[in-house]
Amino acid sequence: MDLGHLQRVIERTYGDRDRARGVPSTVAWLAEEVGELAQAVRKGTHADREHEFADVVAWVASLANQTGVDLDAALARYADGCPKCGESPCRCA
Repeated sequence: MDLGHLQRVIERTYGDRDRARGVPSTVAWLAEEVGELAQAVRKGTHADREHEFADVVAWVASLANQTGVDLDAALARYADGCPKCGESPCRCA
């Protein structure tokens, strides 16, 4: 699934609820999910990590939707490698 498709699915599935919750609460939920991901990376199973990565990306998509950010467009800055030096692998000091 590409990020644009994910954003559309998240919008269709949770958009009204997410907007009612608001950006500050969505940021708080995202932070909580990042904490759960950190725990899964340190002590969880592969299945736990997959679950938590999915939750983090879904909350990022929700936040992007609420703030009018197209994730495909935003991430285009990495399409050709490092956005600072333009190299892949990065050659920044």
